[in-house]
Amino acid sequence: MNGRSSAAVIDLEPKQSEFQNEVMAGLTTSPRTLPCKYFYDKTGAELFQKICELPEYYITRTELKILQSSGHEMASHLGPEIELIGLGTGAGTKTRILLEKLTDPAVYIPVDISSGQLAQSSSLFHDLFPSLEILPVCADYLRPFRLPSSKRKAARKVVYFPGSTIGNFEPSAALEFLTRIVRFCGPGGGLLIGVDLQKDAAILEAAYNDSRGVTAKFNLNLLARINRELGGDFQLRNWEHRAVYNPAQGRIEMNLISQKDQSVHIGSRRFVFEAGEKIVTEFSYKHTPDGFAELGRAAGFEFDELWTDDARLFGVFFFRRPR
Repeated sequence: MNGRSSAAVIDLEPKQSEFQNEVMAGLTTSPRTLPCKYFYDKTGAELFQKICELPEYYITRTELKILQSSGHEMASHLGPEIELIGLGTGAGTKTRILLEKLTDPAVYIPVDISSGQLAQSSSLFHDLFPSLEILPVCADYLRPFRLPSSKRKAARKVVYFPGSTIGNFEPSAALEFLTRIVRFCGPGGGLLIGVDLQKDAAILEAAYNDSRGVTAKFNLNLLARINRELGGDFQLRNWEHRAVYNPAQGRIEMNLISQKDQSVHIGSRRFVFEAGEKIVTEFSYKHTPDGFAELGRAAGFEFDELWTDDARLFGVFFFRRPR
């Protein structure tokens, strides 16, 4: 069938009140935090695309190379006639490579928090794969949501979670999330997931502190978004981007550092910051192959396969749920 008849985006996008509530809650914790899932407004998505093209940012190009070199092998593990559920797949560049390798996929359900990017990528995919049923869902996949019903019965459900986003989860939250995916994909289903692997700290810190300052603009755009959408008055010149690797925790810690004593308003609320005080905007955990395989098993999956690059910078894992 022609998937274009299924083009309407199911909109479960988080409401403005959720954004405001999460920002307010994060700024009253110690240390102060802001949710990294709100990086991706239109400006943020455009900046992230630029980050992916930077020489220091190895993650995207390495994952793409793995997909291009091992995609057919991945497809054989996923099987034919599957229902592919993409979580946070963004512009869909990686998903396109995967779909081109799959044997007669039944339906593709992209789930993303950015309605604009979701609509744009879904329209492109309708043109690229006219016989594929595409059912886009605009939702925060960190919260429960309902999958749309497809017209074609699939052999199995496979969740695709690219881009090392699992690294943004604290270890306990990662286990909880993977446990939910086990239930989500059903008996006999699977999970194909991108994972950034542990490596030299210099490589990691260069990737998150690029020489052109694009990552800094991406981080600061979160404050600009709060100003635009929540009535904030952050002065961006008073904040500095800084990302450091914490080897004890095995994670990159991305922060915004207050450059002076200052106060900031969001609507009627006032927040006071001291010089040097940080707002944590993202943790990005880096995993070992054995450690992440064990995490998947603890969630209820069976580890099936790992594909990686020659330097073992990045890994794409496939897990199965037992029938």
